[in-house]
Amino acid sequence: MDHFVHPSSFVDEGVNIGKGTRIWHFCHVLKGSRIGENCVLGQNVMVGPDVSVGEGCKIQNNVSLYKGVRLEEGVFCGPSMVFTNVIIPRAFIERKDEFRETLVKKGATIGANATVICGVTIGRYAMIGAGAVVTRDVPDHALILGIPGRPVGWVCRCGATLPRAVRNRTRCPSCGGEYLQDNGNLKAVDEPVTK
Repeated sequence: MDHFVHPSSFVDEGVNIGKGTRIWHFCHVLKGSRIGENCVLGQNVMVGPDVSVGEGCKIQNNVSLYKGVRLEEGVFCGPSMVFTNVIIPRAFIERKDEFRETLVKKGATIGANATVICGVTIGRYAMIGAGAVVTRDVPDHALILGIPGRPVGWVCRCGATLPRAVRNRTRCPSCGGEYLQDNGNLKAVDEPVTK
């Protein structure tokens, strides 16, 4: 076996787990899910049916990835953060046909105890602060804080907060990555390689 599953965890048949992935204590991965190479699932993680997890994702303890959630490569889900999959849940009304998809793009980070309301897209390398509530789409590289989550700045691919743009340009003080601000979005001019 080219991946690790702790004996206390359960993986349904029909699950594809990539090489080098580690699934720790008390996890459940449901049928039809795909987990990429070199991922880490912390304790008590649930991966719902047909969920897609890209390569190199780290999903910390007590996170549930419900049907309709898709993580691209390199996504970090902090401890006890929450994804929802129905807008108006009721215990006595079946709403499985109303699931809304949520996409978390490459390299994004979602902090501990944050909540992501279903039907949104979180952009590449975005940073969702601990405890924030994401209720709408998040642009690439945006730093989101608060309840409801609001953009308060920008972050580099390396995770450092970027200084305010001058003449629509900013440079990362940590890795030197250069960015262009255009129409409320941030685009990498040169994307440095970080390890």
